[in-house]
Amino acid sequence: MLKSRSDVTAMRPAGKFVAGVLSSLRDVAKVGMTLQALNDHAHRMIDDAGAHSVYLGYHPSFGAIPYPGVLCTSVNDAALHGLPSPYVLQDGDVLSIDFAAQVQGWVADSAITFQVGSTTLEAQRLIDTTERALHAGIAAAKVGGRMGDISAAIGEVGHRAGYGINTDFGGHGVGRTMHEDPHVPNDGRRRSGHKLQDGLVIAIEPWFMAGGDEYVVDPDGWTIRSADGSLAAHFEHTVALTKDGTVVLTARD
Repeated sequence: MLKSRSDVTAMRPAGKFVAGVLSSLRDVAKVGMTLQALNDHAHRMIDDAGAHSVYLGYHPSFGAIPYPGVLCTSVNDAALHGLPSPYVLQDGDVLSIDFAAQVQGWVADSAITFQVGSTTLEAQRLIDTTERALHAGIAAAKVGGRMGDISAAIGEVGHRAGYGINTDFGGHGVGRTMHEDPHVPNDGRRRSGHKLQDGLVIAIEPWFMAGGDEYVVDPDGWTIRSADGSLAAHFEHTVALTKDGTVVLTARD
């Protein structure tokens, strides 16, 4: 559903909150910390702000259980939907954190990937490329364009780097709920697909795998991993398309 100018303004507090939580999580994530501790940190921030988690208890058809946390923490070969757990972060781990929350009735959704402790050239190249694909997708998100413009911009960055791209999961509309129409694929053809209109609010979220484009799902029904065990990275912003330009609602300072 398209949003009015006042709706987009009303979504800003949610975007600012989500951005702030992700920035805080990046600051506190350290070698020796558990994924559950990161989840608990985010949960406290939600409670302190009077916000609402849209992850906790979420139970789509593919999930073996209702989602047990307030954020997704995916490590190394895990690309998406990693559950909070007692796993202890190791030096050099590639950590993706995906977080969404509702503030004053509106939702924002965003994700970041970074290495914990030491960095490696291989992992940093994947992380930098995935983030660059996010910015390419945002740059292509313009009123009057087509969804395929966003998808192609993302895909071109990933293909040029030789990374695996799977379009089963991608971006989506955002508003009163976390997942709305339309779907935003991470690969496609320019000048095709859904028309980009004034007031459209979407989450653009590239995720690339360093190896092939196939994935497997853990028995928990949630955690998505690269089928070949290669590293994965994931970035996301919630953006609003307006006649005056594209607004990144989850921009981090």
